[in-house]
Amino acid sequence: MPGLIGKKIGMTSVFSADGKNVPCTVIEAGPCVVTQIKTLENDGYEAVQVGFSEKKEKATNKPEKGHFAKANVTPQRHLVEFKGLGNDVKLGDVFTVDMFNGTEWADVIGTSKGKGFQGVVKRHNFGGVGQSTHGQHNRLRAPGSVGACSYPAKVFKGMRMGGRMGGNRVTVQNLEVLKVIPENNLILVKGSVPGAKGSIVIVNK
Repeated sequence: MPGLIGKKIGMTSVFSADGKNVPCTVIEAGPCVVTQIKTLENDGYEAVQVGFSEKKEKATNKPEKGHFAKANVTPQRHLVEFKGLGNDVKLGDVFTVDMFNGTEWADVIGTSKGKGFQGVVKRHNFGGVGQSTHGQHNRLRAPGSVGACSYPAKVFKGMRMGGRMGGNRVTVQNLEVLKVIPENNLILVKGSVPGAKGSIVIVNK
């Protein structure tokens, strides 16, 4: 199994063997159950669909109930496909955080926090225009000129301007796996991962 679906619990810090205080993120990874096996003949590609976090029957519609009943598993709240698993996986198999024992590095995929509409200083790290004296008038955080006048008489596509920020799918690669706690389905990775507390993330080996 190349990875697991998990939930970001929050951040904390642990002490390393040489006494350094290391910031880390706590992720509840798995258990994940196999809900569908996609094949080249039926689906055009090979992958394994896994589910995470059980949900109530009354919150599951009929098509979903049929899908999970075919795999003989309880309804799952979140579904993700993984590729490159081989042929030894069966419907109903359960994968836990134990698979990260002995793993030194992991990639974490999540959705970054949405910031709403932001200006160019926050969104693109502009420095602001001009100085605060000598006739400057409330334009300290303005973007400045966005294009020329008669030629080319337009604003080029891709010009950095104010707009909605955050809420994007972000992958953070090569995070060090500091600790695995199988009894609580927890994995501790060094540094921060995208998303707010309680958000869903994908942890890949």
